[in-house]
Amino acid sequence: MSDVLAFAGVTVVRGDKKLLDDVTWEVEEGERWVVLGPNGAGKTTLLQLAAARMHPSSGVAGVLAEVLGAVNVFELRPRIGLASAAVAERIPAQEKVSDVVVTASYAIVGRWREEYDSLDHARAKELLAAMGADHLADRRFGTLSEGERKRVQIARALMTDPELMLLDEPAAGLDLGGREDLVRRLSELAEDIYAPAMVLVTHHVEEIPPGFTDVLMLRDGKVVAAGPIETTMTAQNLSDTFGMPLHLDRHGDRWSARSSS
Repeated sequence: MSDVLAFAGVTVVRGDKKLLDDVTWEVEEGERWVVLGPNGAGKTTLLQLAAARMHPSSGVAGVLAEVLGAVNVFELRPRIGLASAAVAERIPAQEKVSDVVVTASYAIVGRWREEYDSLDHARAKELLAAMGADHLADRRFGTLSEGERKRVQIARALMTDPELMLLDEPAAGLDLGGREDLVRRLSELAEDIYAPAMVLVTHHVEEIPPGFTDVLMLRDGKVVAAGPIETTMTAQNLSDTFGMPLHLDRHGDRWSARSSS
């Protein structure tokens, strides 16, 4: 079994719809994966499995050398950093940014009666600084722009020094400047040899940060292609994934795509 993720024949069924269909996929330690696909492809479902927040209907889903269904997920989840819109929606608008980050130590949102020591607060400050958000520490989460919220969420996801980092459409809703700033910071994180294995979900090849090593392409819950980004990211695979003829360009270590019809 892979050290990080090992999915074998994973299927997720809700009602009469297969959200994932016989997905086999492995993520090794040190790898940085992009998951690409259109709306409804199963990307977020895949990430929910990887985050130990959902179980497969069939197949085997291994997460950090544990098998979902045979492990206490409440012990597993603190080992996984997750930044997603679903997490952001649960954060109280009045929560101070520094507390948004530090509460990840207890895998909760919203301060209650838990205690944090000076090392916890120092780490939260360090992570906010790394994401260019240290000046926001005393702001209320609800007052932040979308780009600021995304950076705070990523700092929060790193708080527990996770073994796996999951990013669900981190650039969604950002303007061009915000997107490019976030892509640069994620690229720096991806190139850090001490950073955890990473999985980033997106619709857009333009949002793939330099330093990401592999790509998984999904359509209708099925794997279209998976492997090293250098050989797997092709116009044909991208066209098959999005169901239309696409032209793919590479600009140094960045990508762009457009219709070729």
